[in-house]
Amino acid sequence: MQNDLRLTFERVFTTLRGHVHHAASWDDAARILLTICAERSATCFAIAQLPPALVSALDRCTLPTGLKIIRPPYASAELPGAIDRAQVGSTGIDFAIAETGTLVEVSRNDATRLVSGLPRTHIGVVSGREIVPALKDASPRLRQIFLENDGDCVASFLSGPSRTGDIELRLTLGVHGPEDVHALILDPALDPEAT
Repeated sequence: MQNDLRLTFERVFTTLRGHVHHAASWDDAARILLTICAERSATCFAIAQLPPALVSALDRCTLPTGLKIIRPPYASAELPGAIDRAQVGSTGIDFAIAETGTLVEVSRNDATRLVSGLPRTHIGVVSGREIVPALKDASPRLRQIFLENDGDCVASFLSGPSRTGDIELRLTLGVHGPEDVHALILDPALDPEAT
């Protein structure tokens, strides 16, 4: 069942002009993130809400020449400027919706939303076991997340690159957010709480 959901998500997300990657280990996931940064000639890579094991794997990697990784805690006085310098951003995704090809990111602070919205390239990292079949299946999960987080929480539904039809009635990508969006699906066996 979960494999079918991953395949459905991948098909729909790709149709929406997103790119899908799969990682069997934390080191694979870190290499994929850094490869995307290198392909975009990024000099600054912003991260937020990534699983601790993935952050540790990134710390073990040799960074592409000239790449700087910026990470939480972000000082509020530095926002949004610090993140605006990043060409690539990556955030942890709470779950995905297969039928709509949607990454659901629940931000517990402004920095996370900025990391997924300001850089030209965004990479959402989601566990393969956290893909639900349909939009109706998102409601109970969101309700539980909001009950568990008594502070500010914002749910963002991310389905491919930013798009608008406001400019001469033509579909344009990347005007109000990332123009290049990736979903990195982690092997369901990986423990997101590992360090």
